[in-house]
This record gives sequence, structure tokens and C-alpha cells, in this order.
Amino acid sequence: MNETPVKDMSFEQAMKELEQVVSQLERGEVPLDESIALYQRGAELKAHCEARLKSAEEKVAAITLDDDGQPAGTKPVEGL
Repeated sequence: MNETPVKDMSFEQAMKELEQVVSQLERGEVPLDESIALYQRGAELKAHCEARLKSAEEKVAAITLDDDGQPAGTKPVEGL
């Protein structure tokens, strides 16, 4: 298991590790205590990925287009 703090990971790093965690848990070849630790790490990775995706979606939603459909700038997203 990677010891990098989840908060310091990029989306891609966290997704890659999450996929590894899921694979290990699905195989069922790890002892119970390790399975619990993997599950906890996976939950943390999942939350991190969801937060990064939400942030990216909000940034994309804030891009405004001109009359020709070309990016013209950004506007504040409500609720931020």
C-alpha cells in the first residue's frame, strides 16, 4: 500500500491506487486486518477522487461562451 498522504495525490494517482485496492480486496487474498486497512484507504481515496472531480466540474461549468460558442472567460459558480 502506498504511504503517500491521500491529500497530496493527484486525481490520477489516487484513481490508480484505488483500482489496486479494489483489485486486492476482490481477490480476497489478504488477511482480515489488512483488508480492513485497505478498505479504509480505499474509502479515503474514493472521497479524494470525488472531491477532485467535483472541483473540476465546477471549473468547467464556470466557463462562459461567446455567441460563436467559443470560450470567452469565466464566471463565478453559485455556492462557492
